[in-house]
Amino acid sequence: MAPSRIWVVAASTAPSSQFRARSNAGRKLGAFFHVDNLSSAHVYLRLRDGETWDNIPQALLEDCAQLTKANSIDGNKKDNITIIYTPWENLKKDGSMAAGQVSFHNQKLVRKVFVAERENPIVNRLNKTRVEKFPDLKAEKEEYLSTKRRQERKARDELRTRDKQEKREREQLKWQKDHAYDDLMSEENVQASSNQDRDSDFFDDFM
Repeated sequence: MAPSRIWVVAASTAPSSQFRARSNAGRKLGAFFHVDNLSSAHVYLRLRDGETWDNIPQALLEDCAQLTKANSIDGNKKDNITIIYTPWENLKKDGSMAAGQVSFHNQKLVRKVFVAERENPIVNRLNKTRVEKFPDLKAEKEEYLSTKRRQERKARDELRTRDKQEKREREQLKWQKDHAYDDLMSEENVQASSNQDRDSDFFDDFM
């Protein structure tokens, strides 16, 4: 798993309002994870192109849930806890909320993962990939959008080239069909097949 796929943001050091303001300038993160009814760090999963928040592979979902539990002071000490997750865009934050506190625009877009206990092998494996970063989200967004525009432009160019090639092939086939009998209907061939230009002894062959 690429380390940059999962972000852990400590609620105490990065209030959601500030993180949202920074993230609005950057790429959308995909999915948000939090321990239900307990204080915890915010865990964000950056989805790859083609992935959706409601179709996260089970192994990756378990990784995110375990990492969320491990980064909760209270949740890490308890068994049988619930992790909630939702699309990043579904987060709701206003000025009256405490640092780290969030709500949701649509409760129907909130799902739950039950975690029976901490799985140290999973947590230890993920911690080995841990890298502390202070990303420039605006620069990341510009780079991402630039790459996306190049890919889309390349796809359009390839489609345009393919359409032109298919048009040329259709025109060529039409021309061939329209002119298939040109040689047979040439003046020389018509004259050669006409009775009026045949030798006077032509019918002798049939006697």
